[in-house]
Amino acid sequence: MYQELLRSLNRLHPRAWDFVQLSRMDKPIGIYLLLWPTLWALWIAGDGAPSVANVAIFVLGVVLMRAAGCVVNDFADRHVDGHVRRTEQRPLVSGKVRGREALVFFAVLVLLSFLLVLCTNAATVWLSLGGLALAASYPFMKRYTYYPQVVLGAAFSWGMPMAFTAETGHVPAAAWWLYLANLLWTVAYDTYYAMTDREDDLRVGIKSTAILFGNSDRLIIGILQGLAIVCLLLAGSRFGLGGWFYAGLVVAAGCFAWEAWTTRRRERMACFEAFLHNHWAGLAIFAGIVMDYAWR
Repeated sequence: MYQELLRSLNRLHPRAWDFVQLSRMDKPIGIYLLLWPTLWALWIAGDGAPSVANVAIFVLGVVLMRAAGCVVNDFADRHVDGHVRRTEQRPLVSGKVRGREALVFFAVLVLLSFLLVLCTNAATVWLSLGGLALAASYPFMKRYTYYPQVVLGAAFSWGMPMAFTAETGHVPAAAWWLYLANLLWTVAYDTYYAMTDREDDLRVGIKSTAILFGNSDRLIIGILQGLAIVCLLLAGSRFGLGGWFYAGLVVAAGCFAWEAWTTRRRERMACFEAFLHNHWAGLAIFAGIVMDYAWR
């Protein structure tokens, strides 16, 4: 249904599908992975009842900024994506979208996101500038450092302090445990993602944590996921969360264990499926938070 709805946009303009693919709106996994942590923070900041306006602003903001991040990522990688099996048919590589069009599309998405942020407060507006800087710089990090996943984690976590300022006007110290948990989790699941392209990335000179970690990749992913759970436990204790929240963490830990088992042979598609599977871990934690506040 979702795919059919997106494809129907071609009725409005014959090139609409090219821009849907460029912004990866046809592959919503990135929306989910960015959305769940943002909602964790928003629900906790709002004591289980965040304002409807803020929920709408952050959900739409997640969709728009994830799309903007995909566009600038493909612009940065337009000369190398053609040498990677998974990305060789992307719109900028195939010529369906020109570089200048991609930059204009990126600017429009960022502008729409900024207009949403203007509906919150000054503290959130100022924080949003940091989020934009991280989102715009991430795609270029893989040229210079083996830690682009850390920059991605910082960018994917930036909505969390913004959620607190939007709801309360400030960021409590305990919120940074949530931020750190999500950063560690993002590095873990994006390393699985990078493992699917490791051979191609080595050939074209792209850096990633998958290359840096080498044969220790799965061990380090497990350590990162474990540390993320610890940070969430610390955040939960400081925000007074209870049984349902901890049940959500148990389910998330089960998801991580499943991913470790299925990637034991490091098969390309198994690593990609493990990356996709993290959606369920994020959803389980969010469900635990919602239930914890609902059953008080």
